[in-house]
Amino acid sequence: HHLASARQASRPPPDNNPPRHNGTLTRIRFEVVTIGPLEYGGDGPIMLFREYRPAPVDPLHEQALGWCPSMRRILLPLLSLALATLAWTHPPLEADIGPFTGEPRRDMQQLHEGGRFPNVAITRHGTVLTAWGNDGVSVRRSTDGGETWSEEIGIADRGYHGGGLTVDERGGSVLAFVEELHPPAPMAQYRSNDEGLTWTREEMEVAPDVRGNLPSLHMNESGITLRRGPHKGRLIRATRHFGKGNDRANWPTHYTNAIYSDDAGRSWKTSDPFPEFGTGEAAVVQLEDAGLYYNSRVHWQERPDNTMRRSVRSTDGGATWKEWKIEQTLPDGPRNTSYGCMGGLARLPILGRDILLYSNCDSPEGRRRGTVWTSFDGGRTWPAKTLIFEGSFAYSSITAGRPETPTEGWIYLFFEGGEKGGGTMARFNLSWLLDNAEPTGDGTLRRTKRIFTPSGILEYDLP
Repeated sequence: HHLASARQASRPPPDNNPPRHNGTLTRIRFEVVTIGPLEYGGDGPIMLFREYRPAPVDPLHEQALGWCPSMRRILLPLLSLALATLAWTHPPLEADIGPFTGEPRRDMQQLHEGGRFPNVAITRHGTVLTAWGNDGVSVRRSTDGGETWSEEIGIADRGYHGGGLTVDERGGSVLAFVEELHPPAPMAQYRSNDEGLTWTREEMEVAPDVRGNLPSLHMNESGITLRRGPHKGRLIRATRHFGKGNDRANWPTHYTNAIYSDDAGRSWKTSDPFPEFGTGEAAVVQLEDAGLYYNSRVHWQERPDNTMRRSVRSTDGGATWKEWKIEQTLPDGPRNTSYGCMGGLARLPILGRDILLYSNCDSPEGRRRGTVWTSFDGGRTWPAKTLIFEGSFAYSSITAGRPETPTEGWIYLFFEGGEKGGGTMARFNLSWLLDNAEPTGDGTLRRTKRIFTPSGILEYDLP
């Protein structure tokens, strides 16, 4: 629209219009001199282009294109304005709690038939992606917050889903990870630059850990981009080392860890090992104070309280771990086995709060009774739990909607099982979760007051 208006404004009267200035603009040449790093504030990225200028155009080429001085004076500032507008199109990363606390709502639908291994993530523009598969890996997309879904889109024709589906919140791309066979096996990452529509294979450059071991990818919760602190912009996802092999006798040689990248996934470093052997399959979130909370499954039956999850924290962006703890409130799969079960972990994108959600089985036996536990203090206590689905429930992945997108206010739990089996998506908000919660005895759960604000938003008096 701006270009058409500028063309009309720059056109001389018809009688004086030479043929080469016929008002038809066929091409505009420009160059970006410097692209600055994306900086983050409360409203998202605040700078993209540091400097802009027109590309050099030789006089003959300029005449052939129909340029004239008045067109240059009008069009170039308009182009600069258009580019600046594009730099501000990302919605904020975090916002107020309000959208999560509207009228209680919940629904559920099957998304994938057969197969295993779920991850769910949401792009910067609010496209929900579910990654799935143990004989080839595919995704489904929703651009309307989870109301409707695309057909399956192939990522890799063969291979195991490696978990760690990661949205690069700086550059906007999405990374998926695939291993050729059940790990340990050759691994690769696949990148999408168009909200999950197409995927391109990339070889992975991963540095070994301090013990000289390369990690494996399978099967961990979705990765994250760090939003605050000295390592802002870092990509990090949980990984694991399979030790001497994957048979039961070698479980004591396993340990979990993470890989992280400061160059948008072009190369990765491996964190220090998790401070407990016999662990594997984990999840990580960043807290309001820029620290990380990391939660892991445990396989080794000889470990104490081996049916409960483990956790650690990091203050250096995931390079090292400390504050090892047995999470006495969070079960690691069915209580009648020490085998454990992959669980989901997410932090709600709420400014000033560390509300965490953890998903797994809450069953005396068998992988069933899918449940979500809620923490209001960054994982220090878990005072509430809510049954999501009574029946079959195994591996799970959980994430939260992004502000000012169709996903705003929703929580997405993608799991193995459900009424029809395969991969099932449960979608609900915080109001529904707390309305149906029961206390765990770990910390305080207050549900004594609801506030109807002038805008009609329902808010809980949270701990």
